Amino acid sequence: MSETEWLSVGEGDDARRIATLSRDGKGALVVWLGGFKSDMASTKAAYLDAWAARNSRPFLRFDYSGHGVSEGRFEDGTIGRWLEESLAVIRRNAKSRPLLVGSSMGGWIALLAARRLAKETPELRPAGLVLIAPAVDFTQELMWKELSPAARREIEEKGVYLRPSAYSPEPYPITRSLIEEGQRHLLLGGTIHTGCPVHVLQGMRDPDVPWRHALTVMEHISGDESVITLIKDGDHRLSREEDLARLVAAIEGFDAA
Repeated sequence: MSETEWLSVGEGDDARRIATLSRDGKGALVVWLGGFKSDMASTKAAYLDAWAARNSRPFLRFDYSGHGVSEGRFEDGTIGRWLEESLAVIRRNAKSRPLLVGSSMGGWIALLAARRLAKETPELRPAGLVLIAPAVDFTQELMWKELSPAARREIEEKGVYLRPSAYSPEPYPITRSLIEEGQRHLLLGGTIHTGCPVHVLQGMRDPDVPWRHALTVMEHISGDESVITLIKDGDHRLSREEDLARLVAAIEGFDAA
């Protein structure tokens, strides 16, 4: 694993430095796309790095702005902003078609990135996608629609709502810009073209991304080989040893294809 490298994204007052960690190896570059308020030191990201080290596989992880050690305020983050950073990191590091592994919000970003790469940088269109509890369109479907009228008013009038978190003692700031900008990237209103095989891992005891939401995502993926693994006792994180083994098996399954 290399030392932390920094990539500047954006210009002027919008410029921010993104922290990345990469590991050299043979085969398709595996790129980790983390979740909302997560970082590249998470259990799954660290597990995949150890797997990559044992198997001499190239692996790349990074922190979105406002996450982990990257620059920027979390409150300034939007789906488009984090997508821009993801594309910049992939394009700088990938030498051939990468394998994108997206967790929760990272699953949404992986699908958006696949579409953009196929259109703008076809030589880097993904070789496959592994999506863990993919929170596609979550700003609209899993946030805005689930918020109370009082929380919605707070966002509309004050620009931010502090949402309690089950994973942190600190609440998550849900901003008006996050909700409104997210509408530009919604995917569930039409067909999702990935241009590559997809494997979804979804826990059926996930309180944040219901398993039926994952089925809806699968229904919209068209024209590409897609598989979903439903884990009956799995939660949102899917970070138990058996869950991590399933994650690695999903990645290695693309090698055997």
